[in-house]
Amino acid sequence: MSIWLNAGIIFTLAGVLIVLVKWGNLICVGSNPVSHVSFLAILFTSGLDVGLIMFPLTEFPIYADIDANPEYAFSNPLAIEFGFWAFLVWSMYFFTCCYFCVIEPTVGFFKILVVRWVNNIVIIGTCAFTASLFLGNLPWYLAKFGDGESTQPWFYVLTFLVIACAVHSSSKLRYVRVLSLSSTVCFIALIAYMGFEFLITPDNKATINTLINNLGLIGSYFENLNRFVLPINAYHEFYLYWWFAWSIMIGQFTARFVGGFKVWQLFLAMLLVPSILIGSWFTVLYSLFENGDDLSKLASLAMVSVGLLFVINSLDSLIRLYTDNLSITVKRVG
Repeated sequence: MSIWLNAGIIFTLAGVLIVLVKWGNLICVGSNPVSHVSFLAILFTSGLDVGLIMFPLTEFPIYADIDANPEYAFSNPLAIEFGFWAFLVWSMYFFTCCYFCVIEPTVGFFKILVVRWVNNIVIIGTCAFTASLFLGNLPWYLAKFGDGESTQPWFYVLTFLVIACAVHSSSKLRYVRVLSLSSTVCFIALIAYMGFEFLITPDNKATINTLINNLGLIGSYFENLNRFVLPINAYHEFYLYWWFAWSIMIGQFTARFVGGFKVWQLFLAMLLVPSILIGSWFTVLYSLFENGDDLSKLASLAMVSVGLLFVINSLDSLIRLYTDNLSITVKRVG
């Protein structure tokens, strides 16, 4: 399957170049345009889930152990984590967003009956998988609030409430916009709070200079950008498959909210804005990891709370998408 992934990546990057050259100055307007800030908030929160919040703390030790994983020796753990989540991979979302905003209204490929049903089955399956993944990882996310191993009954209740909130949020576009903006603000607040937690640790290594120096480590990603284009190993391959699986759905969803970006502006915004937020978050987490700091119960709860908002955002965008595609709307069914 690797050859198909590699071909897909090369095709996507070539497509990005073609779109920028051919339609670079074209103004994109979706069917439900919102302000630029609202669009970027919807993009950021719909295109990510709780993994962004939790995974880095489990992955930094893997990337740091170059004896067991020599393929990561070319860079540092922070730059590698950034490469798995940020910048270049967002070009996939840009490519599909442009397609659904500029090309699909004329071509109508996704209106073909077979394509439409396959697309919706994939979206519904992704919703189910996302909820299942969330439930399966709750014992790890909330280990301090459970036994850390088994899935307890209240975890099922929490998962049900998350799905219920996502369904309700998807019923009105206004809810989607408000939830996305609120989640983005909460995420920025979480970055600030976790940075504060790092700085107040009783350790002379915990300084603002440490954070700034660690932020500079991300530069290694751009120095080795060519290494992140194709899979580094099987684990990176899994990430790239994940981005591909989501790109069509997220591009289809976010395209309707584009509110007057030129194509080249949309490209820069979709690569830079999420990367700035992700890079800041990973820098704080890496500083905590490097310093050997244990998370407080309050910090764990704050991370899980923001993670819950991200899961709701991801699910509500997918639910809104397939219910619109299948005409299972509030206006039609009540």
